[in-house]
Amino acid sequence: MVAEAKKREIKEAHKRKKIMKERFKQEENIASAMVIWINEILPNWEVMRSTRRVRELWWQGLPPSVRGKVWSLAVGNELNITPELYEIFLSRAKERWKSFSETSSENDTEGVSVADREASLELIKLDISRTFPSLYIFQKGGPYHDVLHSILGAYTCYRPDVGYVQGMSFIAAVLILNLEEADAFIAFANLLNKPCQLAFFRVDHSMMLKYFATFEVFFEENLSKLFLHFKSYSLTPDIYLIDWIFTLYSKSLPLDLACRVWDVFCRDGEEFLFRTGLGILRLYEDILLQMDFIHIAQFLTKLPEDITSEKLFSCIAAIQMQNSTKKWTQVFASVMKDIKEGDKNNSPALKS
Repeated sequence: MVAEAKKREIKEAHKRKKIMKERFKQEENIASAMVIWINEILPNWEVMRSTRRVRELWWQGLPPSVRGKVWSLAVGNELNITPELYEIFLSRAKERWKSFSETSSENDTEGVSVADREASLELIKLDISRTFPSLYIFQKGGPYHDVLHSILGAYTCYRPDVGYVQGMSFIAAVLILNLEEADAFIAFANLLNKPCQLAFFRVDHSMMLKYFATFEVFFEENLSKLFLHFKSYSLTPDIYLIDWIFTLYSKSLPLDLACRVWDVFCRDGEEFLFRTGLGILRLYEDILLQMDFIHIAQFLTKLPEDITSEKLFSCIAAIQMQNSTKKWTQVFASVMKDIKEGDKNNSPALKS
């Protein structure tokens, strides 16, 4: 028994040593990558961002110290939002919070009813309390509670046509952890203005269906056996993809891993969100093939907590985002065209 215990002890010591060695190597890699990003890439961003060397370095994950800056540059600011504009919408939000707490008898504003606005503000309060609860930094009394509340409130005033939608708090929270307040708002508003995010947050069913249809083309291409298994149970992508896309995986994956997904999403755009989804399905393919509808839905709604960056990114790398000779954007364009033609053929005017 003593000998067995001694063996276990030696084995554990070796394991700890290996983990420490890997961690040390990882820290060294991050430190050397940070120097390259700060001294070479960021000062020459426009010239270097699309080079093979930078893309490869980007794939390995951004050093935390430059992550926010790279995300901001990659997302861009097509909306031309300034910190001053953020302050204006934040002031409006604060006025509304004050007026809502005093009275609810206001006229409709900017085409959005008082009831809708109040519902939005109540939902923000509720959602903030459920945002990364284990970190205890966004909940009432936490250091980032007010910042998160401000960004979400300002956004509902900036985009009353979109308002607040559940899941937005996770996206804003990840940005707050990596950027200053005004920069986080600018990145948040621009990110939510991208076609995919806008389609999901506006709950544009027609566009969402097109994204799901495109996803299924690559699902069948890459994981045909699992694709047929899901089909046999009529398990459609909306059951698991909606939550993943709404929060850009920040609710579904461990935070450090979600940030690495965001890194490459900022590099590759919406395509990478769906490639990540296929990577997750590939990683757990053997397990999912043994499950029925209910168990698959439950499993994909709450992924295992021990999911690692190395394993997931290895699976993502194995996913080919090319169908025959068509890439994601071309397949998506074909789906759009097919659906439009289908709508024309089904229109009553054409049938009469």
